[in-house]
Amino acid sequence: MANFAAGDRLSDKQLRSVEDLNRRILSYYPNADLAIVDKAYHFSERMHEGQIRRSGEPYISHPLNVAGILADLHLDIDSIITGLLHDTVEDTHATVEDIRREFGDTVAALVDGVTKISKMQFKTSTERQGENIRKMIVAMGKDVRVILVKLADRLHNMRTLNHMAYEKQARIALETLEIYCPLASRMGISALKIELEDLAFRFYRPDMFYELSQLVQKTEKDHSQYIDEVKRMITKELGTSSFKDFEIQGRSKHLWSIYRKMQNRSIDYNQVYDVLAFRVLVDNLPQCYEVLGHIHHLWKPIPGRFKDFIAMPKTNNYRSLHTTVIGPGGERIEIQIRTKEMHLVAERGVAAHWRYKERGSINDETAQKFEWLKDLVNWNQQVHNSEEFLDTVKTDLFESEIYVFTPKGDVREFPEGATPLDFAYSIHSDVGNHCVGARINGRMVPLKHQMQNGDTIEIVTSATQQPSKDWLKICVTNRAQSRIRNFVKEEQRKRSLILGKELMDREFRKYGASATKYLKGEMMEKLKKDFGIHDDEEVLVRVGYGKLEPKNVLERIAPDLHTSVARQPTAEDKKDPNFIQKVFKSAAQRIKKSGSLISVGGMDDVLVYFAKCCAPIPGDPIVGFITRGRGVTVHRSDCRKAFEFDQMRRVEVEWNNPNSEQQQERTVHIQVVSQDTPGLLKMMSEAFSMEGMNITNANIRTTRDKKAISTFEVGVKNLSQLNNVILQLQKIKGVMGVSRQSSS
Repeated sequence: MANFAAGDRLSDKQLRSVEDLNRRILSYYPNADLAIVDKAYHFSERMHEGQIRRSGEPYISHPLNVAGILADLHLDIDSIITGLLHDTVEDTHATVEDIRREFGDTVAALVDGVTKISKMQFKTSTERQGENIRKMIVAMGKDVRVILVKLADRLHNMRTLNHMAYEKQARIALETLEIYCPLASRMGISALKIELEDLAFRFYRPDMFYELSQLVQKTEKDHSQYIDEVKRMITKELGTSSFKDFEIQGRSKHLWSIYRKMQNRSIDYNQVYDVLAFRVLVDNLPQCYEVLGHIHHLWKPIPGRFKDFIAMPKTNNYRSLHTTVIGPGGERIEIQIRTKEMHLVAERGVAAHWRYKERGSINDETAQKFEWLKDLVNWNQQVHNSEEFLDTVKTDLFESEIYVFTPKGDVREFPEGATPLDFAYSIHSDVGNHCVGARINGRMVPLKHQMQNGDTIEIVTSATQQPSKDWLKICVTNRAQSRIRNFVKEEQRKRSLILGKELMDREFRKYGASATKYLKGEMMEKLKKDFGIHDDEEVLVRVGYGKLEPKNVLERIAPDLHTSVARQPTAEDKKDPNFIQKVFKSAAQRIKKSGSLISVGGMDDVLVYFAKCCAPIPGDPIVGFITRGRGVTVHRSDCRKAFEFDQMRRVEVEWNNPNSEQQQERTVHIQVVSQDTPGLLKMMSEAFSMEGMNITNANIRTTRDKKAISTFEVGVKNLSQLNNVILQLQKIKGVMGVSRQSSS
């Protein structure tokens, strides 16, 4: 398959010795101190002595090749040493202090930042993943090289993933697509991102990967001839220009990129027209625009497909001109035009800004180009829930696509689907909190209106406006959502404080006493210490939330009253029973008890209700929230609606025997997107039957482009059974995608 120049992709040649690594370093840094590199290699080799990788190779082969990838990126010596040492603290008896003593403070800090936290105990794999990413983000905030080492570590692990068990391959590949590929993209390292995407694609959807590989291979010869023809025509056209020093590259787009186009547009491979891309490299900026003129003179441009990332660079500092034209034979081809310096930044991203001779941080000017990283670090400090943080990172890392203007003409960048609320909160929290609407290009629009490229946005505010939970469904940026959550949480806290005070007053009135007298003093201090509470107000807040029962608080802080006979409840008391009693009212009086299906805080006899928004099934990572009138509502951990709840109401829940075959079936909706061909529905039905699953309802509709969208309502016993049937459905020829859907 035709590709861009070799520099576009990192070398995948396996390093066998430290001498191989040194030669790679000397290729870009002739005066490098190789003695310290040798020392780090032998230290790592000694620490990992006797350890073997799943491939059967000595473990030292992994850190050696991680260091080789960092050398490919032309990074400094400290980064390369960190690559050699990055697993020593986690997997051997070496300590960070040992690293500091042998290699200095900078390397020690980098190794500590890269070190995984696998020795910590987490309740779910999602929580573990969230905490790993959190630590990585915090370390990145101190030194961006941490993520460069981490990305190199992940790339080498992906190159050797075929030695892992199938289940781990799919999980690691998905994590790579969701976290590490977007990180590489936001860091601007396209060479690393492209290889990670194709490797992850191979293990995440092996059926589609090999099918697409064969299709691309069949057209390789034709593509190669076409690329040569286009390059010849561009060379001839630019021969009439005022400059002669230029370079033209052409290639087929990588497999994951083609697959994404097929999925997003619901089309087959033979319907993907723009699979070829070309690049013209020149010496300076004016020549970029001159080349653009020549290209548009040579072929007709497609309206709406021109992007000027030179005038408006992406957040990762990517700069280039993009245009799509109707090339020879009526084929659509994409052409990128940029200077050689811009190309270096495009391929190596932040690594291109790192002078390999320098030690220390990158300069302030370069750091400003990565403001998104500062936002992630700040967001990490505000969020205490690892799963919520992970969900936000996944959303926020994907590249922004929308460029809009302030009334003064300043450019702001947002994710696709962003609304005026996102724009308002990007200006200031107060502007967002009081936003009632916006004028886009002079016309009033509602808050839920989605902004488009080139819009000019003017925010309209009102002093009486306040955020609501519904706004969380409108916003897409983490900045806006975090500000809204903080406001809503504070309002809920205020209401819970009032409710808690009222409940405690009512409880004390039963004994003819005043709560104020007892809510201070020695017994109150003991209660706060026992529950880890720091102030009196927080006790009342927890009562209002339902975390503490008024009766129990009274027993603790007023034992003398508790031993006396309480007066009879008043008519007012009967009208408004205790909040906690409402929450945990006997299941026998409400609905059937949960039995042994769910355990809440280690107890099996608490009333639970399964959320319809995400329909959790045994085996799903889950969270619970105290819900008035319904006991504990159980959500999947990745349910977006769960993040809208006040986290103070969250309780620990877990499945009892999630993989038991005796579990009662729960309803799940599965959507299958496929080609509209005879016999497919029969094969899908057989896949469900093979797994012993009954279809209770089915809805099938077809689209204009000959696709079928089938939604099945089925009974499922546990997550393992669901994953098995999804895998069987994906194997059916003609099936393009399978996904689990919300039940509401």
